[in-house]
This record gives sequence, structure tokens and C-alpha cells, in this order.
Amino acid sequence: MVKELAPGAEEKMAYGMPGYKTNKRPLIYFAAYKNYIGLYATPEAHDEFKEKLSGYKQGKGSVQFPLKCPIPYDLIERIIKFKIEVNKLK
Repeated sequence: MVKELAPGAEEKMAYGMPGYKTNKRPLIYFAAYKNYIGLYATPEAHDEFKEKLSGYKQGKGSVQFPLKCPIPYDLIERIIKFKIEVNKLK
């Protein structure tokens, strides 16, 4: 999904997780765990999508999508698009 939305995104490893950068700024990182997928899109993205993410366990810039529930791909796509635009402005 990231490569489709941001074809020029640079693949990077950080904090032991795969992720992507655009304009030399973090776009999104992710990791798989026993019971959930962790998505790390920085606090600004989580603030922007606060209401939509409210049903999920969260940290300052992270959210956990439980594996027992459908992954909200539409929401993840919207978060990535938001971060692409934010990174263009910085």
C-alpha cells in the first residue's frame, strides 16, 4: 500500500522495524506481534485520526490493530496519505 501511495518512499529500518520515509522524514513504521499489528505513524497522525483510532489501544505515536479483528486498511490508507502531505510541508 505504501509503495502504491508513495512510489518514491525510501524503505528504512528503525527501532528494529521496517518502515518508510518521504522527504527524509518518517512516513510510517510497522511491526507484527503475537496478538496485533503495530502501526507507528508519529503523534501528529494519531492526533489527526484520534476519533477513528479511539477503539484501538494506542501509545503516543502508535496504534495496535488486534489480529482477531479485521485490519482497517481504509483507515491506514488515509493515515499514509495524511503523512505524505505532512512530510511535503516540512
